[in-house]
Amino acid sequence: MSTVPLHTLNPAEVWQALEASPTGLAPDSIAQRLSLYGPNALREPPPQPAWQLLLSQGTHAMALVLLGAGVLAMVGGRLVLGLVIWGVVVVNAAFSFWQEYRAERAVAALKRILPAYARVLRSGLETRVPASEIVPGDVLVLAEGDNIPADARVVEAAGLRVNQATLTGEAMPALKSADASLREGLSELERPNLLFAGSSIVSGTGRAVVFATGMLTEFGRIANLTQAVPEEPSPLQHSLSRLSRRIALVAVGLGVLVFVESRLYVGLSWLDSFLFALGLIVAVVPEGLRPTVTLSLAMAVQRLAKRGVLVKKLAALETLGATSVICTDKSGTLTQNQMTVRRLWVSGQRLLVSGLGYEPIGAFSPTPDGAPFAADLEELLTAALLCNNARLVPPAEGRPQWSCLGDQTEAALRALSLKGGADEAEVAEAWPRAHELPFDARRKRMATIHRRGEREVVFVKGAPKEVLALSTHVLIHGQVQLLTAALRAEIMATNDDYARGALRVLALARRDLPARAAGDERQGALYSAERVEQGLTFLGLAAMMDPPRPEVAAAVKTFREAGIRLVMITGDYGLTAESVARRVGMVSGPAPRIVTGADLDALSDAELSAVLTEECIFARMAPEHKLRLVAAFQARGEVVAVTGDGVNDAPALRKADIGLAMGITGTDVAKEAADVILTDDNFAAIASAIEEGRAVYDNLRKFTTYIFASNVPEVLPFLLSGLFNLPLALTVTQILAIDLGTDLLPALALGTEPPEKTVMQRPPRRRDAPWLDRSLVARAFLWLGPIEAALCFAGFFGVYLLAGYTNLLHLPRVDWLPYAQRLAMPAGRDYILATTVFHAGVVMAQVGNAFACRTEKARGRQLGWLRNRFLLVGVGVELGLILMLIYVPALSERFEHLPLPAAWWAGLALYPFVLYGLDRLRKSLVRRLGQARLVVRGQGVAQ
Repeated sequence: MSTVPLHTLNPAEVWQALEASPTGLAPDSIAQRLSLYGPNALREPPPQPAWQLLLSQGTHAMALVLLGAGVLAMVGGRLVLGLVIWGVVVVNAAFSFWQEYRAERAVAALKRILPAYARVLRSGLETRVPASEIVPGDVLVLAEGDNIPADARVVEAAGLRVNQATLTGEAMPALKSADASLREGLSELERPNLLFAGSSIVSGTGRAVVFATGMLTEFGRIANLTQAVPEEPSPLQHSLSRLSRRIALVAVGLGVLVFVESRLYVGLSWLDSFLFALGLIVAVVPEGLRPTVTLSLAMAVQRLAKRGVLVKKLAALETLGATSVICTDKSGTLTQNQMTVRRLWVSGQRLLVSGLGYEPIGAFSPTPDGAPFAADLEELLTAALLCNNARLVPPAEGRPQWSCLGDQTEAALRALSLKGGADEAEVAEAWPRAHELPFDARRKRMATIHRRGEREVVFVKGAPKEVLALSTHVLIHGQVQLLTAALRAEIMATNDDYARGALRVLALARRDLPARAAGDERQGALYSAERVEQGLTFLGLAAMMDPPRPEVAAAVKTFREAGIRLVMITGDYGLTAESVARRVGMVSGPAPRIVTGADLDALSDAELSAVLTEECIFARMAPEHKLRLVAAFQARGEVVAVTGDGVNDAPALRKADIGLAMGITGTDVAKEAADVILTDDNFAAIASAIEEGRAVYDNLRKFTTYIFASNVPEVLPFLLSGLFNLPLALTVTQILAIDLGTDLLPALALGTEPPEKTVMQRPPRRRDAPWLDRSLVARAFLWLGPIEAALCFAGFFGVYLLAGYTNLLHLPRVDWLPYAQRLAMPAGRDYILATTVFHAGVVMAQVGNAFACRTEKARGRQLGWLRNRFLLVGVGVELGLILMLIYVPALSERFEHLPLPAAWWAGLALYPFVLYGLDRLRKSLVRRLGQARLVVRGQGVAQ
């Protein structure tokens, strides 16, 4: 086939270039081409097997350490303990797998958009064939409502207009013709003689010859781009993996150290040294951390779902909180993707029209009732309703908004007429249509001829300049007057004013046709454009726009306060995009830089990085341009969220750190490629999602601090016992009871803390900001944890002191004896009572820790004691569990406890208040130091 661009050829040359015929392909040629090019279908990559996803949840570093610990426990003769440790790993892996499991369906969604069948000419006959059997050279027969199954070159067209919104993101129908397109600087999607798979015919008829199928189409190219973008782990996943590796190394390192020390220097037996090391490993690994993270994220996802935000991947929620740049589309995202008439000029009067979208509810201002222009307005509305092929579709199940079939501008005019009280059925009956002259790019107008009794009337709508040039009269206050130069100037000035406001303006006119000669049936001659489109009476102007969503302006203000930058990336023209950006507050400077796709292609990566520092609007962007912009922002260290609703947005949605798709107007492709779906298309819900994401990050830090703090009193007993031959203050089963029992609900409750009032008034955190930073580690391991350990060891040694032991460095070692044997010994009972006090002490100290961890610096009362009732419930359950473990005989024996006298509880009850009070003093000191620094900085600036 020819290598000359098809859009530069005339129809006769196209047949030759594609080795095709106007009568269609012969059967043998079809078979050859199907064998050569393959079926007209998109390749679908195989999904990751479920067993691989499940396996990955149980093979991270912490899980591997626990699995190894279980093996060692079994080798050491502790079969039950080994099985319990393994059970912890299996339950955690299964839970995480269940929450995270999501099958990739982006390419399957792409395939669903393609039509199942197509009409083609083959061997001179029109036939209907499966779309998968279309081959290059096939002749498509096109009519209104048809979907286009492959990329094709138009060879015949009569008023052919195509909706390419799935590829370009812009809903304005594109007029197509069969003429050669020689203009330079246009993309293929802008060529007026090319059709693309996934688009649809809005109006008119035509024929086109296929030149690309399957993955070679523009649709397939976008599918390739989407598949080629790897799914990067989220910052949270990176942090969890890094944390798992560090904890695993620390656990193994400390285990080896304690084993060597206890064996070589303390002189314990091999078995005892081994058990000490094993217990220390279990103590260091926070078994409850991963399920707590997963559950906390899952609960936040459920809260967002009630606010119209569907988060498909749990880890994406935390990433939302770090968003620093939002790259947003225009049509369907910032705007409603529904053309709406907002201004009218009629009878010398400028009118405002209220109402949004296609819903036929609105009013005119000034009110026409009784006004001298009322009859003129009615005439204009009649013309708008009759010179129209669109239909309005009311809401229905699964479609909550009014929608349209056909051209969006015509739908806007039909909605306008209904707002004015027009009755569609009555008007159609009174004005039956006799003929239509479809819209033509050369004429820039459309005309319909209607019968009204014995006479015929033509209604014309189109570009104001063209319609005005054909008009000789104008309707003013019900009277047809000559169109003077002054009135022409006024009309064009009004048109220019509307156009400067980024409104699309159409003019409407009418003419009473002369009576038809008797017996003259030559409709083509009678209704030619030259004959009917002359001597028109000008009726008025209708200016329309795709209105911004009402919630967008407030959301933009919220993003600005939160330090989040918004960048518009659209397939529309720059001036239109700038107008919308100004309306919603995205642009603050007097002259933002408008960068087109062609401009972007000419920029190097370094030049593009410099451009991104300016206030820019990116217009006429193709999918690969959006992809490059997202990558450029990410290279600058930004956490990028991308919003979109069309197929053309899918690669960028996949590449972004967070992809947000519209749930109502969004295509299946966009929704499958995205991480988050706005189920009600509410742009303001993005602010709610980011606020929740920031709160989730804060809450992760809160319950991580809570969990890690308890690791100190869990680890120290093994270190001290192994190094100094002291009785073990806490057993392995008691550690598991803390990590997976008493600690779990309070940790989850900290994960449900509502956002603090200032959460959206601070800048986003850096992309590389660690979740587990020095301040968190210091607070957990050097402050809260040591306080807990000191309190718990005070109780532990207090039992021995009250029992009469004076030398606490030479206490009897009975810790590894069986529980029944220890009960029979006085020293054994003292030891069991001491470990019970230590275990209860950890739990009581964690109660104070839970309330202390609600904030890092702020006063706890600012949050409200009853604001997080789940925390109160969690603490209540925590206390109930420890009481059950101590006082229920079957449980107390399993966890090696003895019932505590009431006097001990009086002392243990002080633990929460001691820990909370000390941490409150620390917070007060931190706040005062911070205020002092601000004062010093302020003085320095003043000087």
